[in-house]
Amino acid sequence: MRPSKRAPHELRKVTLERGVSRYAEGSCLVTFGETKVLCTASLEERGPGWLRGSGKGWVTAEYSMLPRATHDRNRREVNAGKPSGRTQEIQRLIGRSLRAVVNLPAVGERQIVVDCDVLQADGGTRTAAITGAWVALHECFTWMRGRSIISVDPMRDHVAAISCGIHKGTPVLDLDYAEDSGAETDANFVITGSGGIVEVQGTAEVKPFSEEEFLSLLRLAKAGVAELVALQKQAIA
Repeated sequence: MRPSKRAPHELRKVTLERGVSRYAEGSCLVTFGETKVLCTASLEERGPGWLRGSGKGWVTAEYSMLPRATHDRNRREVNAGKPSGRTQEIQRLIGRSLRAVVNLPAVGERQIVVDCDVLQADGGTRTAAITGAWVALHECFTWMRGRSIISVDPMRDHVAAISCGIHKGTPVLDLDYAEDSGAETDANFVITGSGGIVEVQGTAEVKPFSEEEFLSLLRLAKAGVAELVALQKQAIA
């Protein structure tokens, strides 16, 4: 039995609430169980200098965790002088995941920055951030179309992410902290609505995992992402 009493294929309760920020062009508060992430999408009329004259836009992301998002207070990274390696890795992952489903020329020479701020962490913050960031970005594009800033929807597909792992010998979906901290294997899958794989991050914590175990995790992830995409569709309806 999992610590949360869930079945191996069962997600935590997931909610996606859009329009939660008064000032951002797009926003979403996403919860995966006790993990809560605020995602806001901000339009900047000027894109990166290295894209000037290309006719293409850019989507990037920033990720941070509030000091008391975890059991003990974490020092604000701004006071440390630079983001940690973990933070940089996660925000690059979020940016790559979003760009995989965006028609960048349709954005024009503009940049959209999606900020993902973890309010409370109980495992799966990066996967929750990606799933909620898609909703915030979609809302930003809707805002832009409503003001004739862009003429077509740049969003080509959905994208969402989920964690999987092997806990006490059993492949399970959507690890919370209790499982993640004791899993023999943990992995994160970023998958599009049409089933395309954007990125896979997998690590053996105790012993190497087999190809069969990896495929079982992939099957769980695809089913989980299908559920998340259905929730995204409900959120933007």
